[in-house]
Formats: sequence, C-alpha cells, structure tokens
Amino acid sequence: MQSAIRQGDATPEAGPALVSAQKSAPIVPGAPLGRIGNLEVRLARNDAEIAAAQEIRYRVFYDELGAGKGRLHLLDQRDIDHFDPLCDHLLVFDSSLPGPEHRRIVGTYRLLRQEAAVAAGGFYSEGEFELTRLVARHPGQRFLELGRSCVLPDYRSKRTIEALWQGIWAYINHYEIGVMTGCASFHGTVPAAHAEALTYLAHHCRTDAAWDVRALPHRYCPMDLMPIEAVNAKAAIAAMPPLVKGYLRVGARIGDGCVIDHDFSTVDVLVVMPVKEIGARYVNYYGGEGQRFAA
Repeated sequence: MQSAIRQGDATPEAGPALVSAQKSAPIVPGAPLGRIGNLEVRLARNDAEIAAAQEIRYRVFYDELGAGKGRLHLLDQRDIDHFDPLCDHLLVFDSSLPGPEHRRIVGTYRLLRQEAAVAAGGFYSEGEFELTRLVARHPGQRFLELGRSCVLPDYRSKRTIEALWQGIWAYINHYEIGVMTGCASFHGTVPAAHAEALTYLAHHCRTDAAWDVRALPHRYCPMDLMPIEAVNAKAAIAAMPPLVKGYLRVGARIGDGCVIDHDFSTVDVLVVMPVKEIGARYVNYYGGEGQRFAA
C-alpha cells in the first residue's frame, strides 16, 4: 500500500467482527475536525469530494511515484478500490484557494473503522499482514486502519501534517478508537535498497508481544538485512520516509517482516499504534485541539 505525506489468536473468522456492539453516532457531515491558519480539516461529505481525493491520490501515487502503470481501470485518473465507499475520507482544504470546495483539497487520509471493515470483508492491510489475528487477540479494542495518505507537493510541510493529526485525534476520540494501524511504505520493490532503515526498525522499533503481528507467510520478507553493529542510527532514521518517522515519533511500533507491493511499487511495513501508548507530549499537543473538534 502506498502512502505519501512528504511529497487504508483466535481464528481468522473472528477477525474485525470482534468489536463492541456499542456504536458511536456518526460525525456530523461537514463538521470541522481541525484548523491551522488557512488549512481546514474535515471528512468528505459528498461524492464530488471523494472523487477529488481519489484524483489527488492518483496524481501522487501514479503520476509522481509510478504506481500501477498500465492498469486499465485507472483510465479515469482516479485511485479507486472497493474499500473507498466504506471508508471515511479525511480531507485538508486550503481555504485561501479559489473555486469550489472540492477543488481546494490539498491532502487526504483514508480511515477504515473496524465496523466498516466487516462489510468490506476485512481491512486492506490483511492482504499483506496477519492483522486478523491481532484484532482477534484484542476483542475489547476498536481498531482503525489509516491508509492512502497523501499531500500535494506544495503542502508537504509540518503545518499540514499537524492539521491532519488534529483531524485524526478528533476522529479517534469521537469513535473511541483504541488502536490505529496501517501500512507505511518505502519506495521501490527491493527491500535491500532500504537495508539500513529496515534493520534499524527490526531491532529498535518492533511491536512487543501483546501487539506482535507478522507479514503473511507467502509475502514475508525479512527486515533484518545487515549486522546491527553496522547500522548508523542517524543515517537509518534519515533514510526513512517522513510518514514512518512521524508514526515513530508519536510512539508507533512496527510489525515483523515487510511486504513487496508490486501494484504500488513499494516495500510495506505494518504500523501499530495503541492509543494509550501514544507519547504524552503528543497527546497534550494534539489532544487539546482534537478535543475541541471531537464533540
């Protein structure tokens, strides 16, 4: 699965259906979930806004990063799959831009709640990682899958990232999310090209036993690709995609193994973020603003 911000044990059948029967009321369409200056964050409220988000995803993932060349269903120049109708689409708008609102979208994140994943036949990441088993081990938690994150080149800044996280924080508070997860991607299809960064993640950023999750056996690629003694920590972190570094800063951990995604020309790792383990300074930073918008 592709994401681009700098520039979606018990038995498998239990899966995402194991979630509290209590459901939160939907967020009011158009309700603001975050704001920094001229950047405003809310969920998509109609088909035109979802289509505009899909166009941005296409521009970033396909035109810019070279995913899925030659796929006939992309002739309309939108990145679309069967998860989209069941997801919430978090959008960043630049209110200073002219034109209709759906043409002011500059960034997007796709959010798949556990209840909706049941209707989708599972989470997107289950095609790469044993997420079903992880969910089944935590029946009291509500999981949220984050995916398809992208921001237009002119808006790849700290301010845009912070606006998105304001929106995510408001969203997880509203829906009482306990765990965030999703794939994060390294560019290209050769894990060895990212040997130092992947080895660092394998040794220093792995999930603990309670949250351990592994790539599917037939897709598993090792991350421990070089002697840890040879890894320069500073260089390894610098070589990571900004999205991975951002997740690590808030306290996320990484599952076991990486997966080559040939459709998107990426090497994917799975990120796991129990909300209660997010660093206190980030809770305080985003929580104040997020709570203001979460009601």
